[in-house]
Amino acid sequence: MARINLLDTRTTSFGDLIGNSKIYRVPSFQRDYSWNEENWEDLWQDILLLHTNPDSSHYMGALVLQSSSASDKELTIIDGQQRLATLSIIAIAVIEKIQNLVEREEQEEQKKANQDRQEILRRTYLSDRDPRSLRYSSKIILNENNNDFYQSNLINLRRPLNIRSLSKSNQLLWNTFQYFSEHLAELEDVIRSGEKLAEFLTDTIAQRLLFIQINVEDELNAYTVFETLNARGVELSSTDLLKNYLFSLFQGPDDLQEAQRQWRRITNTVQMEKFPEFLRYYLSLKQARVRRERLLKIVRESVKSGQQAFELLDQLENYASLFIALGNSNDEFWRDTPKNRTYIRELELFRVKQAYPTLLAAYERFSPEDFTRLLKLVCVLSFRYTVVSSLNPNELEMLYNRIAISIANGEITNPNQVFDNLRSVYVSDEKFLQDFSLLSISTRGQKKKLVRYVLCKLEADASHVEVNEDSFSIEHILPESPNSDWSQNFTDTQIEEMVYRIGNLTLLGPHFNRQVGNAFYPVKREVYQQSVYKLTQNILAEEWTPDTLTRRQIHLAQRATHIWSSDF
Repeated sequence: MARINLLDTRTTSFGDLIGNSKIYRVPSFQRDYSWNEENWEDLWQDILLLHTNPDSSHYMGALVLQSSSASDKELTIIDGQQRLATLSIIAIAVIEKIQNLVEREEQEEQKKANQDRQEILRRTYLSDRDPRSLRYSSKIILNENNNDFYQSNLINLRRPLNIRSLSKSNQLLWNTFQYFSEHLAELEDVIRSGEKLAEFLTDTIAQRLLFIQINVEDELNAYTVFETLNARGVELSSTDLLKNYLFSLFQGPDDLQEAQRQWRRITNTVQMEKFPEFLRYYLSLKQARVRRERLLKIVRESVKSGQQAFELLDQLENYASLFIALGNSNDEFWRDTPKNRTYIRELELFRVKQAYPTLLAAYERFSPEDFTRLLKLVCVLSFRYTVVSSLNPNELEMLYNRIAISIANGEITNPNQVFDNLRSVYVSDEKFLQDFSLLSISTRGQKKKLVRYVLCKLEADASHVEVNEDSFSIEHILPESPNSDWSQNFTDTQIEEMVYRIGNLTLLGPHFNRQVGNAFYPVKREVYQQSVYKLTQNILAEEWTPDTLTRRQIHLAQRATHIWSSDF
């Protein structure tokens, strides 16, 4: 492993960092401020625990800083900008509360004391005054999209004239301030006293929120350090570090600006939180077993010049829209291919992503007809392998990875060859029939959509009429909450085991479903004959027992075997 040149590694607090006369700068091309209420709430709860436990401290994770070659007074924030920006906004909220006390205070002595506190806290945590120029300079400088708002509005306690006109990230900055200002107001033991407010900031927030501060010489060392860390926001920060590395390869401002524009287009399409997943699938077109924690290292090893960085960005931009569309059947990408839209929805239902590298590779290299055939194959295989037989997905992922590489290299050119390479994981008809005969799927939560899908496919096969998945209620022949009549045929154990078996489920119009409720089987059977659905009309057994349910499910399994079958 390469030697890491660390200039400094130590435990530090927000107060120590911000009070050391240094400036902390977010690179201009770093991502915008993105913390939301969930992040604020987590931090506020941590702060409240410190407030009620005076001897405690809280670890905020690692802070990776890069020293500037031009000045020892300035540090670049490689990882940690969200946390530092948020803590500085809490400091602004505290200063605003003291300002409110100044404006309301009638005693001149107390007013002057709070004015002094406000000035000291401002100079300590927000902006210091240069003894030579006598000008204030901010201790934290955000990126090019956020800094003007941070300096002009937040630090100067100036409410924006039109909040809705602000960019999303600047709205988040303002909402951060509002959130902590409102929660500060709820601390009755603090809010009425300038002294208590100052103590809350200087003793609790500034001294007992701790970081591991890691200073590095350059960005490559920052990457190496980062790969060993497990701090807050790891996925987002790894994306930032990748971006910073790529941007460091560009020599001139024109190239850098074009790369920034291209990066924004990619991340606007993919979204930052999904970028590591997207990058992993893209890299899986080129090499086997790409692990999430090795993404940065793989890119560093293969991209070493501005030209190579542009080539990577071009490829990522080329695949970005397809990647997002693979996870969203309603995406405009599928507007002109309704069959593809149908198969993508099935993959959504099955929660299958292992095939993404194969699909990314095939979309460009297969004909449109062959891509659709491949999508169908992936859906059939996934339903058999994952949904019904519940086999280990790891083997699937490795196979799809190898197939993706072969497609990208031109060694596999059609879906028939893909099937040949997947034959080992294609569940046989015999096993599928056996497993489907015992299949049980809960009708609660997200699984309910999967049950509707299965029943629709079975009904369409029986009646030769397409069924709208929202047009019926799922009827449990043996009810979910059966009355005592049902105990004649089912034990408590059998009820628990069989109520969600596919053989116990059928389609019923909402009106009929409400009508039968928990009625005993003979009553239900009469209503079933009035149903428009073929599967439901065919429920004709004299009584509903475990054996009857099992026989019906075996019949449905035989139907399912030819519904979910490969064309190859």
